[in-house]
Amino acid sequence: MLQDQVIAYCERSDFTYWSEPVNALTNAAFLIAAAFVWRSTAGLPLARAMAIVLAIIGVGSFLWHTHATGWAGLADVIPILIFILLYLFAATRDYLHLHPLWALLAVMLFLPYAFVFAWGLGQILPGLGANAAYFSVAALIAGYGLWLRKTETGQGLLIGAGLLCVSLGFRMADGAVCDVFPIGTHFMWHIMNAIMLGWMIHVYVKHRRAMT
Repeated sequence: MLQDQVIAYCERSDFTYWSEPVNALTNAAFLIAAAFVWRSTAGLPLARAMAIVLAIIGVGSFLWHTHATGWAGLADVIPILIFILLYLFAATRDYLHLHPLWALLAVMLFLPYAFVFAWGLGQILPGLGANAAYFSVAALIAGYGLWLRKTETGQGLLIGAGLLCVSLGFRMADGAVCDVFPIGTHFMWHIMNAIMLGWMIHVYVKHRRAMT
């Protein structure tokens, strides 16, 4: 099953390695974003870990859009989940100034929260699929941003939530535009997501620097 290939995006027309050249190559955006924030993360272990995972997201997504197999799909989604959990721990501990044990509890509750949120949103808007889970992340970022709305960090988080929603718009539009735009719009999900994740790291680094 992990070796089975699937066609999941508009650009792919067969199972050859380079059937999704635009989707595959635009994963360089994640590497560029990681390189861009790398120097600023010096001395901040969690931020540095986020930058490393951001680069790994690009590699995993490249494998997914070239191999199109079950194992490559896992290589795509697992680094994204790791980034979310890292950021959630950091945000709970450092934005909300809660004890690390509370931050760890937030991490443990994320998957149940995302499942319930995605299920509920799917009842309202059927057909969202995996996008519903990503919207749970946007809602969580917005929630932290609204809690901290009077601060620069809160405003940065709200911008991040907005960027993720725009990114999701491109992800959802992919199948709908196939007939008129054969390469689809998934590649813009990569570019916008790389910008958004880089921005989220920037917001965290700026917050931590201001604390010292």
